[in-house]
Amino acid sequence: RRTPTGREIALGGDSCCKVTYTSGSTGTPKGVMLSGTTVDAITRRLVESFSGMSISRHLCTMPLATLLENIAGVYVPLARGTAVCVPSLASLGLYGSSRIDRSRFLNTIARFGAESLILQPQTLRELTAAVKAEPQNGANLRLRFVAVGGAKVAEADLDEAASVGIPAFQGYGLSECASVVALNRPGDECRGSVGRPLVGIAVQIAPDGEILVGRQGMEGYLGEDTISCDWIATGDLGHLDNDGYLHVTGRKKDVFITSFGRNVSPEWPESVLLHEPEVLQACVFGEAMPYNTSVVVPSPSCTTEALAAAMSRANAVLPDYARVSKWIIADEAFSPANGELTQTGKLRREAIAARYLNTADHERAPVAARVPPSTELYEGTSP
Repeated sequence: RRTPTGREIALGGDSCCKVTYTSGSTGTPKGVMLSGTTVDAITRRLVESFSGMSISRHLCTMPLATLLENIAGVYVPLARGTAVCVPSLASLGLYGSSRIDRSRFLNTIARFGAESLILQPQTLRELTAAVKAEPQNGANLRLRFVAVGGAKVAEADLDEAASVGIPAFQGYGLSECASVVALNRPGDECRGSVGRPLVGIAVQIAPDGEILVGRQGMEGYLGEDTISCDWIATGDLGHLDNDGYLHVTGRKKDVFITSFGRNVSPEWPESVLLHEPEVLQACVFGEAMPYNTSVVVPSPSCTTEALAAAMSRANAVLPDYARVSKWIIADEAFSPANGELTQTGKLRREAIAARYLNTADHERAPVAARVPPSTELYEGTSP
């Protein structure tokens, strides 16, 4: 077998049946080797999780090379006797990593009579907006379950989706754990959490807050030594509540410390910003800064005034230390093509910072806007 760079390499034993590449947000993507036993086990667990729900049609909205869609969107429905619909991404109105034709997306879902979907947070927001804009077509939807994952989902987004009849539920997983670790579902949901771990999956929290998952048969990374530890360090921070629901608060490596000594997971303010329809993409920074800065990709045709109003609305629901006091309008959308998104849609923060923040004229960038003075944030306020 060959790696993406062309180097020949041997697989890690006869038990490996699938190699899926991680996003590579901090370097070269790694090939996660999964055994047939692992793939079968996670498929069975998901089938059991939905034993009481009747779903006749699942519509794939992500490439089949995406592990989550591959397992939860193909293997699980087929194991349940559910029809799997696989239209082209173009027919769904999905172009590249960030362009969506809302109307086509909505109408294709309705035309196929889909009862279940797997969406990323942004596609959920786009679908919600489409139903609001075209309620007559939204009334044709037959959705019974929409799983949302891949990034933090704002509770407000789930509430707004529910208000227009989209039954969206947040889940959590990673390639090293064969895709799904925890999931909310009808009758077993805790808003703000990613759900309870699936039956048979062990989760514990390390002393520093990192989420650890019992190894589910991952063979290791392609070209590296076989994994022998009992727990997989996810790199995510979180906690388990008294009812066993898992809450994910951010990425361990992404947490920044402001100059006031406050720890902030950028995914938190980002999820609040992204709830605003004027904000298409956002990446928040604040390491050693007295205020937080966000690089923002506005929605098409959004004016500077509308963006400023959206930022104010988002800041109104955040505590002072998590608010965004300065924003810079990006030159273009973040994408894999410009190196600012991974292939799975995750932010490449270092690349974004290098382009927009690590420049001599950052403080005087003409496309930056600053919240007026510090009376609210810094004067007489203890962060």
